[in-house]
Amino acid sequence: MIFMLSSKPVYYIDRKTNTKKKEAIYGGTLLSLLYANNIFSKLLSYAVAHITLISRFYGFWQKMPYTKKNIAPFVAKFNIDYSEFEKSLDQFSSFNDFFCRKLKKNARPLSGGQNCIVAPADGRYLVIPQISTAKGFYIKGHTFSLETLLQDTSLAQDYQEGSMVIARLCPTDYHRFHFPIEGEATTTKLINGPLFSVNPIAAAKNVHIFSENKRMITLLENTPFDTIVYIEVGATNVGSIIQTYTPNSHVNKGDEKGFFSFGGSSLILLFKPNTLLFDQDLINNSSQHLETLILMGSSLGRLKNS
Repeated sequence: MIFMLSSKPVYYIDRKTNTKKKEAIYGGTLLSLLYANNIFSKLLSYAVAHITLISRFYGFWQKMPYTKKNIAPFVAKFNIDYSEFEKSLDQFSSFNDFFCRKLKKNARPLSGGQNCIVAPADGRYLVIPQISTAKGFYIKGHTFSLETLLQDTSLAQDYQEGSMVIARLCPTDYHRFHFPIEGEATTTKLINGPLFSVNPIAAAKNVHIFSENKRMITLLENTPFDTIVYIEVGATNVGSIIQTYTPNSHVNKGDEKGFFSFGGSSLILLFKPNTLLFDQDLINNSSQHLETLILMGSSLGRLKNS
């Protein structure tokens, strides 16, 4: 299986309507500038990704009270359903406060029982039923390895024949992430790195983004699906990945795990072999190199042989 990303228009499947849609890319002009094929763009993208002060400053700026004026136009432009918000639009203290918003209780109902794994966040999903058959992820001849992603040879070997979920969160999405199933959540391990954009325009240029960017890794143990590796990947202007759960504790399906501060970002889930059977629409769409837009709590798949 080969996943291709390009700088051409990005299309995805909206699961709710089962229709193919063109993505409205926030900051598309800037991304095209950062990842154009010229020396200026390469130097600029390197600087933005590696000089963390840039992302810190941008994050600080988005926390300022005067950024509140940007919320209503943003909601209108991207047609965001604000009826789901726990707060009204005028109650947010800054744009970042809006970005990290909470939703009303039951805004994201959970699918199935304990044999059903659910989406941990709102986002655009790709699934890989068997990681080894993907031979890494070939994009313009480059590969990405689990060992590099995890920085742990033994752990990577345990999942080499397993399954993978990649969820891409856009700036327009709800940016809190949750546990996809009940289990025991370990302490999170931080792997520092640069902050490249995870938008397809950027990923098409450098597949190693996912295994280079700053990321946090948590093991979700004692689940019906064995141990699940849960990874948050930072991106441009997402220097802050905030964990809100209690480490080394029992967690329930749907419990909040944490949130990203302003920007686009990604989640990766790894499953051991012969534990998970993905929903067929996700398999079909992913095999056609199409992400599927789904909401937190929607089904990703079921326990094999359940």
